[in-house]
Amino acid sequence: MIRAKNIYKSFGDTEVLKDISIDFEAGKTNLIIGRSGAGKTVLLKIIAGLLDPTKGEVWYDNVNFLELTKRQIREVRMDVGMLFQGSALFDFMTVEENVRFPLDMFTNLTKKEKLNRVNNCLERVNLAGNNEKYPSELSGGMQKRVGIARSIVLNPKYLFCDEPNSGLDPKTSILIDNLIRSITVENNITTVINTHDMNSVMEVGDSINLLFMGELAWKGNKDEVLTSDNQILQEFIFASPFLQRLRDSALQA
Repeated sequence: MIRAKNIYKSFGDTEVLKDISIDFEAGKTNLIIGRSGAGKTVLLKIIAGLLDPTKGEVWYDNVNFLELTKRQIREVRMDVGMLFQGSALFDFMTVEENVRFPLDMFTNLTKKEKLNRVNNCLERVNLAGNNEKYPSELSGGMQKRVGIARSIVLNPKYLFCDEPNSGLDPKTSILIDNLIRSITVENNITTVINTHDMNSVMEVGDSINLLFMGELAWKGNKDEVLTSDNQILQEFIFASPFLQRLRDSALQA
């Protein structure tokens, strides 16, 4: 579990986050949603340890991340996987080299052990046999799956995903959603996803946290989305006519 407690963040005179407290549970896909400028990317960076809050605490299970030494932070990072928007693969590296990169950085495994781990991860994301290809030879969905393989190669306890469906078609987006969710459940990972994709909300939203103007405006799950009377949530979610019809059907059932 990751716990954000009373998080505030300001840039100069601009307050971006205001007293955010959220528990992100293990074995679940925990979503952060909201309009552009709501503060969701800043919150994700804070809980991932990429940005310090102005005030507040971030707990990884029973450890206060913000009180750790540099050496202790490095140890915690061994348990963290990160899937960046756009995959962020190294163009000059092969698929195998990209996935192996965290192992080279953080472990003393032998070359054979690293290769076995890389191959296991590529098989898990249905990319076995693509070791020698370069990112430019892959589709957007395949690149995203390479990014997922790299993010899980260290067997993380915590997984952070920044807009994992950005730039993908709806069918591929569903594939990526389901892959992330199945990996989360199988390995009991605490997964946090920053997204504005409504398909993700309705497909894999075990825990949904809506930010509005830097504050936590609503918290629930994908089933409660359709029946909530929260005005901010309604305006955000049901701008889509399709989802509005789903809501009407749920209320009539």
